[in-house]
Amino acid sequence: MNVKAAINGKIYEYPAGTPFSAIAADVQKDYAHDIVLVSADGRLRELEKRLNADCELCFYTTADAAGCQAYRRSLTMLLMKAVYKVAGHEAVTRAQVQHSISSGYYCTIEGSVAINEEFLGAVKAKMQEYVAKKLPIKKTNVNTDKALRIFHEHQMYDKERLFRYRRASRVNLYSIGDFEDYYYGYMVPDTGYLKYFELYLYDEGFVLQFPTMAEPEVVPPFKPQHKVFQILKEATKWGDMLGISTVGDLNDCISRGGMQQLIMTQEALQERRIAEIAGRIAEDPGKKFIMIAGPSSSGKTTFSHRLSIQLSAAGLKPHPIAVDNYFVEREMTPKDENGDYNFECLEAIDIELFNRQMCELLSGKTVELPTFNFKTGKKEYNGDYLTLGREDILVIEGIHCLNDALSHSLPKESKFKIYISALTQLNVDEHNRIPTTDGRLIRRMVRDARTRGASAARTISMWPSVRRGEEENIFPYQEDADIMFNSALIYELSVLKQYAEPILFGIDREAPEYLEAKRLLKFLDYFLGVDSTVIPANSLLREFIGGGCFRV
Repeated sequence: MNVKAAINGKIYEYPAGTPFSAIAADVQKDYAHDIVLVSADGRLRELEKRLNADCELCFYTTADAAGCQAYRRSLTMLLMKAVYKVAGHEAVTRAQVQHSISSGYYCTIEGSVAINEEFLGAVKAKMQEYVAKKLPIKKTNVNTDKALRIFHEHQMYDKERLFRYRRASRVNLYSIGDFEDYYYGYMVPDTGYLKYFELYLYDEGFVLQFPTMAEPEVVPPFKPQHKVFQILKEATKWGDMLGISTVGDLNDCISRGGMQQLIMTQEALQERRIAEIAGRIAEDPGKKFIMIAGPSSSGKTTFSHRLSIQLSAAGLKPHPIAVDNYFVEREMTPKDENGDYNFECLEAIDIELFNRQMCELLSGKTVELPTFNFKTGKKEYNGDYLTLGREDILVIEGIHCLNDALSHSLPKESKFKIYISALTQLNVDEHNRIPTTDGRLIRRMVRDARTRGASAARTISMWPSVRRGEEENIFPYQEDADIMFNSALIYELSVLKQYAEPILFGIDREAPEYLEAKRLLKFLDYFLGVDSTVIPANSLLREFIGGGCFRV
């Protein structure tokens, strides 16, 4: 019996039971990049699945978000198989994907393995051997009890802890030959797809470098981000100190009633860090402009308030200034390629006015600061006068604050630059990391729903544009910061879960954002929920869930 498949407006007929991989091979010529996944009537599937009824098919390549994620996930599994094969299982106590760096993952190995060029070369050669063999990446669905036994036998205790808290009765395991593991999300059909990668020694481990969505067949050169890396190492150290590096560890803490202590400790660690930053600023009386930048939902506003309190405690008089008040008049705002106002580009800021007023303040003049009226699209002057005295200091927050083009007239020695981001230190397990962007997306969804009445679908639909703006305007300047602050809280996703799940469930199955909502819901299902009432009023998390003591 034949069934019909609608693909890009054309109807194809195939025998029932035809693998999606065979259909993908037929239409691959119409795609610029490798097809790695398919959705059948809106349901994302792996290519090993089969066509059994009439449906509409949409193929995803490595240039699409879902396809890129599947490629990275599969390549990570290939790496782990090669590491254990080259080193030997008895020599590896723990092989771990730590966090993102450059365009790859920083990985470490604990045990009796010497991480050097020779070892890394052998691992790369083994991976290339597996790629050439096109080994199938097989999925097996087993009951959770059996999965727990398998994880225990393989000494994958992090996965064993994780699945103690899963409500699902069955688990999907993946295997490449005799190597078996669990991965969060879909995989490519076989190792032959995983041709593009590179390995670099770095710090105490190495980096698995991936292609980008923009150029899926090109592995970009490794560009170390030393300052970001050090802040990630510090976050990992904090997690180790708290005894929590994976979601399973966090769930253990929740189930044992230890969350209040954990929350208080994590908040104290952040407050100590903010106090250290304030102390460093106070030591240099020449610093008059604290320039704070960071990507969306990094907690810039609450951070600037908490920093201001610590600066006051150090004997200074901080004054908050939002760069958004220096927007050009609406009719002067540049537009993007779609004809929409581009509020994120540097040209959307009245740079000359900003520089003139900051220089006047630095010279001791009294200045009337503007307030931007977002309804009228114009700056207003409402008697907000400021004169800088000896102890006065400006705390300036905006996405371009690390870019010297914004403050080109100010002496370099008068500026202190701070980069803030939510750099998630928690992993699902040792081989499945939590993308930092997921944490920020969930933060933003919750805040947008609370403060703007925006749907989760709206936030998800805007997210790619937000990310492009960050790549262009924020990330290139992050290494120019004098200091970095990590706003991620090790417990936050267990709290955000209660706020995010209802709005994600509200996304219609037919909506373009449904697949992303389903992915996020599956991700949040790993976490036990935590009541928000014990979270301090000055917590950075309050900026998103509400109930804070700052006007944000």
